[in-house]
Amino acid sequence: MVLWTLFMRTILIYLIVFLTMRIMGKREIGKLSIFDLVISIMIAEIAVFVLEDMDKPLIEGLLPMLTLVAVQMMIAYVSLKSERIRRWIEGRAAPLVENGKLNRAEMSKQRYNLDDLLLQLRENKVMNPADVEFAILETSGKLTVKEKSKTADRDEESDAKPSFRYEGLPLPLIMDGKVQEESLVKLGQTRFWLKKELRSRGIQDVKDVFFCSVDHRGKWFIDKNR
Repeated sequence: MVLWTLFMRTILIYLIVFLTMRIMGKREIGKLSIFDLVISIMIAEIAVFVLEDMDKPLIEGLLPMLTLVAVQMMIAYVSLKSERIRRWIEGRAAPLVENGKLNRAEMSKQRYNLDDLLLQLRENKVMNPADVEFAILETSGKLTVKEKSKTADRDEESDAKPSFRYEGLPLPLIMDGKVQEESLVKLGQTRFWLKKELRSRGIQDVKDVFFCSVDHRGKWFIDKNR
């Protein structure tokens, strides 16, 4: 009898959760706003509590779930009518790279470090940050990337004269103002070489650089401390 009750409860809760997700909308999970995600997690947690405690009346689980769905639908409706409320709930897209330059203020505001940026660039099939014109962190947490034009890339490549032999992904030489010794070893170069290359680009001190990388073509990307 207990197993049969558990079975029926499971089927019922599944149907209810499925219907609530359908009612809340058809957006993909990765595109949910923070508000939608919180509602979804709370509904899932309530469903688990109802299934774990067989002595708990179903109404004690159904009522909170229906309440959350009602709140979500109300907020969604109000958001459609008011841009101010929509921005307050969902936030705004954050430009992390603008005109080929890192937006450090926005990165700090979003608590977004260089490793996060490089990871999401690779997920967008962009291996070199020097190829990025704009990178925008959407409210869903997804990074939208616009690469530089091919004409600009060809102009930069024509000027590049690598003083090393290296094949592979672009190497970060300076991150957060600190020299990456491991990358220099891979290039077979030293700090003296790095300082020389920076000086040839008008930078007198390593401490003046927030991020610096170079690829196998000798294409440099330098973002200065500001």
